[in-house]
Amino acid sequence: MSSIPEIQNEIVEEFSMFDDWMQRYEYMIELGKSLPLIKEEYKTEDHIIKGCQSKVWVHAELEGDELVFTADSDAIITKGIIAILIRAFSHQKPQDIIDADTKFIDEIGLKEHLSPTRANGLVSMIKQLKLYAVAYQTQLN
Repeated sequence: MSSIPEIQNEIVEEFSMFDDWMQRYEYMIELGKSLPLIKEEYKTEDHIIKGCQSKVWVHAELEGDELVFTADSDAIITKGIIAILIRAFSHQKPQDIIDADTKFIDEIGLKEHLSPTRANGLVSMIKQLKLYAVAYQTQLN
């Protein structure tokens, strides 16, 4: 399994292949279609990420010593955003998720090309994934 920095570098490289942001948005939509979808039973208020304009549900569970995320969103761009984050952080150890930086988001230029409400949602998604990691790390200790 690749490390978080390795996956983040892959994502940065993939985004750098596109000349403009329309192509990047299309790529994000494609990534959203490949998102490991959350089970219907987890599409509840408890799993909604607060601070997102659209609905984003995230579920995390521990498989061995790795945290595995599934998610869904009712908006295609948002679904692409959470797909990028899950790709970077799923199947990783909780402590590695906690310690990981998210500068790759700035490197692909994502935050600056989102509306303010979507950018806030992005921050909320990162925060929620890290909170899951903290909760599961506490269980492991």
